[in-house]
Amino acid sequence: MPVRRVTKHGERVLKTPCPPLDYEAIKSELPALLKDMWSTMNAARGVGLAAPQIGLTLRLAVIDIRPEGKSQRFVLINPEIVSRDGEQREEEGCLSIPGIYSPLSRAARVRVRALGADGVAWEHSAEGLLARAFQHEIDHLDGKLYVDRLDFEHKLKVLDAIKDAKPRWD
Repeated sequence: MPVRRVTKHGERVLKTPCPPLDYEAIKSELPALLKDMWSTMNAARGVGLAAPQIGLTLRLAVIDIRPEGKSQRFVLINPEIVSRDGEQREEEGCLSIPGIYSPLSRAARVRVRALGADGVAWEHSAEGLLARAFQHEIDHLDGKLYVDRLDFEHKLKVLDAIKDAKPRWD
């Protein structure tokens, strides 16, 4: 279960939309890849990780928000948001932009459809942090970072902070 290098803001793979994943073509490699993703996410103390964050343009992400300290793991293959409702505004950060946070509005509740690690389709309704994590990781799979969704003022602040922080990354 090696911990992989997390890609950082400015790397092309983070801006590349991931095409749909052929489950049958990857299922033999999936268990090892998922172990690496879980290890990498946990080592970085994240709640989610998308394949582009380890340099892969695969429509695949993992999430574990650990409510009340208990693991609640999700594997998302070819995820899509089927509904959104309400609004929440919270501080958001990203493993690919380490140490930099900004308030961002997202849907308060979402319903997501995806395939799991076993290739079986599932749907899940979420609110709060889990809803935010679903939206954040699916954005990664669409080639977007949270900074792309910020209003002009906050975007300028984050981009300035990124410029200052980049020399310390990796």
